[in-house]
Amino acid sequence: MERNVLGGELEVCGTDPMTGWHRDGTCSTGPDDIGSHTVCVVATAEFLEHQRSVGNDLTTPRPEYAFPGLRPGDRWCVVAVRWRQAYEDGAAAPVVLAATHERAMEIVPLALLREHAVDVPDDPGALG
Repeated sequence: MERNVLGGELEVCGTDPMTGWHRDGTCSTGPDDIGSHTVCVVATAEFLEHQRSVGNDLTTPRPEYAFPGLRPGDRWCVVAVRWRQAYEDGAAAPVVLAATHERAMEIVPLALLREHAVDVPDDPGALG
C-alpha cells in the first residue's frame, strides 16, 4: 500500500481529469516516474501561469500523453520539484495532503506542504 505524507493510505487526487503518473487518479509513483509526480494540487490560475512562465505548460492539451490541459480548480499530481519552485516564487498551488505521496517529502519538506494544505485529515492534530 502506498502512503501519503501524513502516513495514511494514499487517497485519490483527481479523476476528472484523470491524473497520476499511471493515470489512475492517484499520485502513486514508481521507478519509471523520474519527475516524481507526487504532489496533489488544486490548480490555480496563478500556479498555472507560473508553470507556463518556467516552461511547464499545464494548460495546453497533449493527447499523446493523455493530458487534457488543466483549468483552475482541477486536481492534478504535479512534479514535486516544480511545486517547490512555485512555492519559492510565491505561486504555490493548494495541496491535498491525503492524496500527496510520501515520496514528495524527498524534495519538499512536509512543513512547506502543510502551509498550503486544503484538506483536513480525520485527525487534525496531524497538521500540527
